[in-house]
Amino acid sequence: MSRTQGGRRVAGSHRGTGGRADARRAARRRQRAARPEQLRRLLPQALVVAALAGGTSAFVAEDKAVRLSVDGSARTLHTYAGDVAELLADEGVDVGAHDLIAPAPEADLVSGDRIAVRYGRPVTLTVDGERRRVWTTAHTVDGALRQLGVRAEGAHLSVSRSAAISRRGLDLDVRTERTVTFMADGREHTLRTNAATVAAALAEAGIALREQDTTSVPQESFPRDGQTISVLRITGREEVRDRALPFPTFRRADPTVLQGAELVAAVGEPGLERTTYLVRTVNGVRQRPRKLKTRVVRRPVARVVRVGTKPRPPLPVAGAEGLDWQAMARCESGGRPNAVDDSGRHGGLYQLDQGTWQDLGGHGRPQDAPASEQTYRAKKLYVQRGAGPWPHCGHRLSG
Repeated sequence: MSRTQGGRRVAGSHRGTGGRADARRAARRRQRAARPEQLRRLLPQALVVAALAGGTSAFVAEDKAVRLSVDGSARTLHTYAGDVAELLADEGVDVGAHDLIAPAPEADLVSGDRIAVRYGRPVTLTVDGERRRVWTTAHTVDGALRQLGVRAEGAHLSVSRSAAISRRGLDLDVRTERTVTFMADGREHTLRTNAATVAAALAEAGIALREQDTTSVPQESFPRDGQTISVLRITGREEVRDRALPFPTFRRADPTVLQGAELVAAVGEPGLERTTYLVRTVNGVRQRPRKLKTRVVRRPVARVVRVGTKPRPPLPVAGAEGLDWQAMARCESGGRPNAVDDSGRHGGLYQLDQGTWQDLGGHGRPQDAPASEQTYRAKKLYVQRGAGPWPHCGHRLSG
């Protein structure tokens, strides 16, 4: 049960609750039910006693006339209750933790007292976007706002100030008046507003957004008191940039081209890559471009080079031409370019040793070189030393 002391609400039960208090109240109710008949029978005796005693009787002194107001509905009644809580129980007035009772439930009753009960009403209150559940004993929205200490001057209310609040309560949305400043086009625009969104406040300030313009905070957000919001004037355009793509080069062996020669079969062409950027300016300041898309406009064409692998014919060696080199090769190696003697020291068509071969400008081993190169080196040796290097087959040169 709710109680108030000194103008404030308190929670708890009447001090007379419990078995003895309940029994006492029940006895009082039975007593009141039997009172009319008792009064009729005892009245003559009471008058005699009163005359003898020179005063009023004790049971008449217990009857009190009080004024009871329940949620604004008032009536005067007579009661034998000893305190406020007993009176409310006798009258069937149920009170809860959020209800207001004045005077306090434990206050003793005397004739002429005024007792007020005001029921609490739940209010789902949203003030500037912050939602909470509160209780009020006011009957109207205006009274609830005053009781709850909500500043409502210039505020937007979701329901009328004069709207009644039933015991079921209501939802109340309050948007107080706030000071908001917009920075737009180099100027300050300050206004008092109870707008629900930045966009609505912007419209109240008479500031229009064009195409890509926006604000420094989301336009659907709630404008706070003292907030400064910048208007961003934005222009944007697309910018295209091309980049050459290098072409690859492929080198391919070609047995139809002499060794040491290279022929370009395809010259090669660079490709083209095109990238589109979004270039924006915010309040006249150019921003870093943002890449939108990239595509290959033209693919590169490879450069192809033919590399000759065909052996070159042996160069003529003055003083060694016109001799029968084939006959001497058949004699030395059986005409086999890769022939090697039993010692492993001499090889090739003309059975040259490694040192001689290298002195003649050859690389590697003679038996690994082409037949034409072996003949060319042998001719150079002949010019230097005659047929001496081939004591057994040298005479075959002259037929």
